[in-house]
Amino acid sequence: MNNSFVLKGNICHSKNPNTLEIIENGFLVCEDGFSKGIFFKLPEIYSNLRLIDHKQNLILPGLTDLHIHAPQYSFRALSMDLELLDWLETNTFPEEAKYQNIDYAEKAYSIFTDDLKKSPNTRACIFATIHNEATKYLMKLLEDSGLVTMVGKVNMDRNSPEYLCEKNPETSINHTEKWLSETIGKFKNTYPILTPRFIPTCSDELMKNLKDLQIKFDLPMQSHLSENPSEIKWVSELCPKSAFYGDAYNQAGLFGGDCKTIMAHCVWSPEEEIDLMRKNGVFIAHCPQSNTNLSSGIAPVSKSLDKGLKIGLGSDVAGGSQLSVFRAMSDAIQASKLYWRLIDESAKPLTIENAFYMGTAGGGEFFGKVGKFDEGYEFDAVVIDDSLENMRTTLDLNIKQRLERIIYLSDDRNINAKYVRGARIL
Repeated sequence: MNNSFVLKGNICHSKNPNTLEIIENGFLVCEDGFSKGIFFKLPEIYSNLRLIDHKQNLILPGLTDLHIHAPQYSFRALSMDLELLDWLETNTFPEEAKYQNIDYAEKAYSIFTDDLKKSPNTRACIFATIHNEATKYLMKLLEDSGLVTMVGKVNMDRNSPEYLCEKNPETSINHTEKWLSETIGKFKNTYPILTPRFIPTCSDELMKNLKDLQIKFDLPMQSHLSENPSEIKWVSELCPKSAFYGDAYNQAGLFGGDCKTIMAHCVWSPEEEIDLMRKNGVFIAHCPQSNTNLSSGIAPVSKSLDKGLKIGLGSDVAGGSQLSVFRAMSDAIQASKLYWRLIDESAKPLTIENAFYMGTAGGGEFFGKVGKFDEGYEFDAVVIDDSLENMRTTLDLNIKQRLERIIYLSDDRNINAKYVRGARIL
């Protein structure tokens, strides 16, 4: 079968947040789209499978982006001198309104999907806009790309520009349920995810009704949390009965537990919010480049990792300007050093092992058994050629050192092959 084969090369994946497993010139077995494990010597039982020799290239798990805004891809790297709320009003909302025009959406989403396919990312959780037709078109493009994604039609019924605000909670819910009825079960690799933009743009009634949809369709949910001090203050005014920002989601039943949840950012989360996220199994999408670009702050990511929270990485385009989760890894390490130096010297900086784990197994866990090469995991892999001109060196490097340079220096040119659920898509 096409999705049963053996890859040979220098294999590296995370055993846990602090440990890499590296096997030089090893064998990685894929059977029916699932990993059968890594071997120093190929077992006889797999000797009849097609062998693909990637020679001295590195074979890594595919990367997962837990937080990205597809309609914002067109204006990445613009207005990076603004803070979050001003940036939303100046760039984000006017751009997202354009997706009511399906011709514009088709052109913009085609560029986004093409570039995402060429990146080292194999999975992503994606915000679209409030527009049903454009969101369905994005899902079709992503399905054709071979990537595995979760895509959300955005909900927002208050505190938004008139041109990008759903009339009332009932309208928002009706549009969302229609979108769900037209997309659930229609794709092999593309899934819907509930996507209230964030509490300031979603009324209490809308959040309550979204919970009803979540139960009816058994859906995961994604949103934003504690990204910016001004945003947090705003939420406290809008939701005076909530003990903290995350409690507003929790009171609606959309904060982990029976609702698999991603919360992006969590830069300023108080201890009680952190404790509830850990208790409810909420995933944090750490977006270091966006947090810097939009002056949101420095997230205490190493402390959250030490506390056992579920953490992955997000590019947060267009708050971030790069699709590659390798870039998110390097930014996460740099941001953690600033947190240690400037805020809390007891919070040790992230290691290469920590960052690589978050970008692979940490974020991949939201999709299930994803992000490792252990037996039974879905087979996502990216093969990196670090011998090209952009990464040449005179040094004799070991595999870990080569991985470190890949995180900091590689780009799409270095991708030699890319596999998703055992299917080669590049």
